[in-house]
Amino acid sequence: MTSPSLPADNAPAGDAFYTPPVLLPAGRPGDPVYQRPLDNPTAVVAGGSNWLVLYQSQDVQGNPIATSGIIVLPATAPPAGGYPVISWAHGTVGVADLCAPSRDQPDSLAHPMNAYPQTLLSTFLENGYAVAMTDYEGLGTTDRTHPYLLGQSEAYAVLDIVRAAQRLFGSQISDQVAIVGHSQVGQAALFAGHYASSWAPELNLAGVAAFAPANHNLPLLQAGAALASTNSGFAFTPLFLCGAIGADPAIDPAQVLSPGTFGSYWPQVQQRCRAGLSLGDSWGGIAGTAQFADGYLTSPNDDQQRFNTQVAAMNPAVTITAPVRVTQAADDERVYANPAPYPGTDTLIIELTAANPAAGAITSQR
Repeated sequence: MTSPSLPADNAPAGDAFYTPPVLLPAGRPGDPVYQRPLDNPTAVVAGGSNWLVLYQSQDVQGNPIATSGIIVLPATAPPAGGYPVISWAHGTVGVADLCAPSRDQPDSLAHPMNAYPQTLLSTFLENGYAVAMTDYEGLGTTDRTHPYLLGQSEAYAVLDIVRAAQRLFGSQISDQVAIVGHSQVGQAALFAGHYASSWAPELNLAGVAAFAPANHNLPLLQAGAALASTNSGFAFTPLFLCGAIGADPAIDPAQVLSPGTFGSYWPQVQQRCRAGLSLGDSWGGIAGTAQFADGYLTSPNDDQQRFNTQVAAMNPAVTITAPVRVTQAADDERVYANPAPYPGTDTLIIELTAANPAAGAITSQR
């Protein structure tokens, strides 16, 4: 039997991999830019052949960009028609480049989040699925800021890495795709399911599995802004702001945030992973009422209003043509099932069901 062909190693060594060419080669979303065998043992998924890839995608303004990620092929030979693909969307690690899963290191504060899905991903490989794992736009690569929870951006990254796998490994990869994710990735998976039919119609989307998808963030953000106490959850505020600016670059963070917060803590979003932002010397040590410029809750300025509009749009109550499974732990302390009086995942499931009236399209488990 002939061994499956492998792509050539054409990538620069070390971290130079994550600096995209100033001018990307002419091509389409999903076209590989660089690839090499993954040489970061911390990021390797056991049970398969791991490849580090830089592939073309697009931002929400329509500009071509390069996005990093990992593609893993099972150790077993591909079946007729190629390996079906799980496109895995990772959870919240932050927006700093070194927090990206493909750049993970044991001493990183993002390491626990990056490590937790490894057993699940290895199980996918054992069952004959190829795994495609995007870092997302701007997370890993050094040329832009990751637009956290910006659904369209996440969707493009999740879908285009499947295209990259097909173009790198040819007939070893089938067009059968499932999208799976948890927390940020649950939200990203739902948006990828929404955009799949228009952005990547050649892919055969079998279904979407969203575990504790981030949802209804604006009411919780505003509730936090009314608290006089500190909370580690305020680390998400600068992440939301990065996502909002990704969609609406005219938003001025100096007008959204209080002067002290903007001057002392806003720069940390580019330097620390989410867990580091939660510490007492960072956003976790700020009183909720001190986060935003005056008037945020009562008479928000134009930049704050546009910020709120973008955070509200991060809720993944979208139309999806493929079957969807939403799973939520009732006692989850980060993504809430039903944190009365605020909407949570239970409400999202109602919204998804209304948006997708086909019988059996949405299932859920708590």
